[in-house]
Amino acid sequence: MQYTANSLENHWMPFTSNKEFKASPRLIVKGEGVYFTDHMGGTVIDGSSGLFCCPLGHGRKDIADAVHEQLLENSYASPFMTSTPGAFELAQKVSRLLPEPMNHVFFTNSGSESIDTSLKMVMAYHRARGDGQRTRFVSRERGYHGVNIGGVSLSGMVKNRETFSSVMPNVVAMRHTWDPENAFTRGLPEKGVELANDLQRFCEMYGASTIAAVYVEPIAGSTGVLLPPKGYLKRLREICDETGILLVFDEVICGFGRTGSAFASQEFDVIPDVITMAKALTNGAQPMGAVAVRDEIYDTINDAAPENAIEFFHGYTYSGHPAACAAGIAVMNAFDAEDSFKQAADMSEYFLDGLFSLQDLDCIKDIRGYGMLGAVELKAKGNPGALGTQTQKDLFWSGLHVKFTGDTGCVAPQFIAEKSHIDEIIDKLRKTLEAI
Repeated sequence: MQYTANSLENHWMPFTSNKEFKASPRLIVKGEGVYFTDHMGGTVIDGSSGLFCCPLGHGRKDIADAVHEQLLENSYASPFMTSTPGAFELAQKVSRLLPEPMNHVFFTNSGSESIDTSLKMVMAYHRARGDGQRTRFVSRERGYHGVNIGGVSLSGMVKNRETFSSVMPNVVAMRHTWDPENAFTRGLPEKGVELANDLQRFCEMYGASTIAAVYVEPIAGSTGVLLPPKGYLKRLREICDETGILLVFDEVICGFGRTGSAFASQEFDVIPDVITMAKALTNGAQPMGAVAVRDEIYDTINDAAPENAIEFFHGYTYSGHPAACAAGIAVMNAFDAEDSFKQAADMSEYFLDGLFSLQDLDCIKDIRGYGMLGAVELKAKGNPGALGTQTQKDLFWSGLHVKFTGDTGCVAPQFIAEKSHIDEIIDKLRKTLEAI
């Protein structure tokens, strides 16, 4: 099939220069294993697991079959006042991966919906405890928490905010954790734990009793893989424990093995009060997200409601959709059968060796990485982000997909990747970056 600019015009694309794309499209027509096929018949290795959501590889027959069978059996049932068996089975399987005491999972359709759902949970919890005055939220500069209005309010990326002025009030941002002194640090930086004391400063400035929750990505993914300094997350946990503030980990990217553990909270030995997740939950095969909470939060909200009344006035038409649950169950089974998290942990050193081998290139400002998640930050040329945008396109036509934010490429190979695939990713990166 031949594609023209006119045939593409009706679709308003997300996070894309629509005019540029429709003049020179980059269409993916097939995905199999670690590779895509573009509309010109070219082969493209997937260096970012789609958008961090396909660690088990593309075109998984086991997942597709599970979705197909579920759609034939029961394609939809209302999640309000009725449900389907798959929602309970998937919630149980996800709970088994979570740290204790997190045994309750609420399903959404995306990471963005998970964030907004968690905001409501936090509000409902404090209100049920008689702490309704806790109306302030703390997030971070350069944080990304999706694109719904609550997530935009929390996010610390200017281009995601400047056009949308009517956001939630009473949100303040801690400093981000990237420091030029830590450039080319492999793993967690040694310096910077004191940045967590920004939360303490907000407690002293606004009063801890007014702050409901602090939101952080354990590793800030979409903004360029900003790693937490050693002790940083533990310090946030200490402050929250002292003040009654809830700690929320946005693990939409880190969740389900990206750090080598099921969740980054386990990898870094810091248990939050709430975890948001999505992406790898269904290996990208169906839209789905989820929110997990400590048992005490679930019990407090439910116990505050009158008997037989709805406890939490929130939900989505497609919460726990049968097909999405079928995909999630198949993914959880595959994670277990293939020991996927260990697979990721075992490949991490080889991946990071390859990524850091690029640091001799003059165009590179920094390289960061942990587990199967890394970033190559380029020295800006012209307007910020212009070089990164062009580089992403150049890489695609060189046979490599890497997701760029601004001038930073986020590299996140699939867990099924072999050493030869890592070599191919690094080789294509090097050849393209050498031409800059």
